[in-house]
Parts: sequence; C-alpha cells; structure tokens
Amino acid sequence: MNQVVNNNASKSPLEISTSRQFNFWLQEQNLSLAFTTYQAGKLFLLGLQPNGKLSIFERSFDRCMGLYTNNSTIYLSSLYQVWQFENILQSGQLHQGYDALYVPQISYITGDLDIHDLVIEKSGQMVFVNTLFSCLATVSPTHSFKPLWTPPFISKLAAEDRCHLNGLAVRNGKARFATAVGQTDITDSWRDRKQNGGIVISIETNKILATGLSMPHSPRWYQNKLWVLNSGKGEFGFINSKTGTFEPITFCPGYLRGCAFSGNYAIVGLSQSRDNKTFADLPMNEKLEQQGVEPRCGLMVIDLNTGDIVHWLRIQGVVKELYDVAVIPGIKRPMAIGIKSDEIRRVISIEE
Repeated sequence: MNQVVNNNASKSPLEISTSRQFNFWLQEQNLSLAFTTYQAGKLFLLGLQPNGKLSIFERSFDRCMGLYTNNSTIYLSSLYQVWQFENILQSGQLHQGYDALYVPQISYITGDLDIHDLVIEKSGQMVFVNTLFSCLATVSPTHSFKPLWTPPFISKLAAEDRCHLNGLAVRNGKARFATAVGQTDITDSWRDRKQNGGIVISIETNKILATGLSMPHSPRWYQNKLWVLNSGKGEFGFINSKTGTFEPITFCPGYLRGCAFSGNYAIVGLSQSRDNKTFADLPMNEKLEQQGVEPRCGLMVIDLNTGDIVHWLRIQGVVKELYDVAVIPGIKRPMAIGIKSDEIRRVISIEE
C-alpha cells in the first residue's frame, strides 16, 4: 500500500508505504502512533481515516526528538524547548474529522541541551536526558534545567557530551535505566567507542548492567524485561538480568531509534545511515551489505513471542531519520496545532 503525502505545507513530497495488514493492525490494537524526526524537524501523528486509509498528520518543530505520551498529554523535546500538548477534545467529539486535537499549552525554555529521551514519572516530575551535560535533568521555573543524576564515571557537569547519554526507561513509575554510547569522561570521546563501547546503567544503584553494545538507544521496561535497541548492529532485544548480556531477537534493516509497545508487539523506528563518521564502520552496515539490502527509514512492528517483523511502514523522500516513537491508545485519528502558522491564535478552549 503506497501513499504520497504532501500536507501541512511540506516542501518535499513524502512517500509512505506499508505492509498489507498495517492499517488493520492499527485498528485491531485501537491505537495511533506518534513519531519524531529531528533531521526534518517534524512531529508525525499516524492514524486511520474513516474509510480505513492511513491518516498522516505532521507539524514542524525544530530538532524535535524525545517523545512521551501520557493519557491525553504529549510531551516533546525540541531544539531549545520542551513542549506539553493537551488533547482538548472530549470523548466522542470530533474536530475536522479527527478524534484528538493536541494543542501546545506549556513550553519550557531549556536552551540547546541536545535533549534525547524524556519521561514523566508517577509523581508527575518530568525527567529528560540532558545529553550535552551528560546527566539526567528536569525543568526549572528559573533556570535552563535542574540536574538530577549523572553516571558514576562522569566527574563534573560540563557542556561537553562526554559519554553521549541518550536513552531513559521507567520502571514502577521512576526513571531507572539509562543508555550511553561510551563509558567515557572526556569531551566527545564516546565517538571512539561506537562499535562496542555502549552500556546500560542502573540509575538506582549506579551499576553498569550491560556492556559491549554498539550505540544503544531507547531502553524500555516492558513485560518484566529491559528491552534495548542495539542500534549500531540493527538489533532489537533485551538485557538478560542474570548474565548482563544483550540477547537480540530481531535484526532490522536500518539504524534503530525509538521504541514503544502494545500488547505482544514492539514498534521500533528505523533510520537510514548517515554518510559521516558517526555512522561509518558500524557492524550493521556490513550485515546489510552482505544481504544486499539498503538501510531504510520507517517503523517496524515486531512480535515479541517470535521476533518476526509482522508489519512495517516505510518512509521515502524528505524524511530519512527518525528518533522516537510513542503509542497513543484509544485514539483513531489524531491531529495537532503547530506554532508556525496563524491557526494557534484561533484555537481557544475553556476549562469546565
């Protein structure tokens, strides 16, 4: 199934193709999806039209990356801000044929911290990965950020991206696990460890839970397992809690970033490899070359029981890299209000 998208003033056409049953899977799971691309500066909301065809809605946010959904709220990190969107529609209410209308209500000015993953803890506190300063942080009403935790091997807060801290996972309502590309404490030194220097860290104990990963991303706690993307090898898998080893269950044809779950399925994001030093000489590239396959951009739906890729969505055109993906349960067709057009002036809601 192919669909060419050129809505919301996209400057270049975007071709979306899916596996035959992808739309039926969205309907069966009773969800929609959100995903970000900082390369193209877009937030995408993916759902179904009343006729069963794919609904793709996009808004522009410079360097948007981290994404977190919580009931009727979407949180999004961008170039120098963290955004909070609220769905202002009531259950059963529609706006222009959409059953969710996400409006930006709060923005925190953080400065350019290169924010990667972000989560909301059970207490309501926002926690984000401050990659520039190699720490976890939260927003502050008076400053750019408030530091909460640094990896045990980081000796000081410095705007040097020392280990490329990037991923964050919640367990029992608290931020518990983080990923970094290297266990390093010197400016930008993680780039020397991208093939096998990746680690998973326990935030609670400061212990290194797993080593030897290749540019890991998007740790997620789900069904009593810590799932991780071993991105440099194109592998989706989990950390064996007894041995501390990474156990892959699926190889995907691209650089993996972004992971969400629904039922017995994982939804992971794929990016095309960049032609630069950061993505050169990764094990994933060699395997793709051996198989005669080009890296792709899009989403893969993986059966957690078998490891099979049961559904997929491929993106071609202006978008070549994704960062994060999130599930929006119970919503069939979402849309959002942006900040770069006049419409935000005219969307006014009243709290009852």
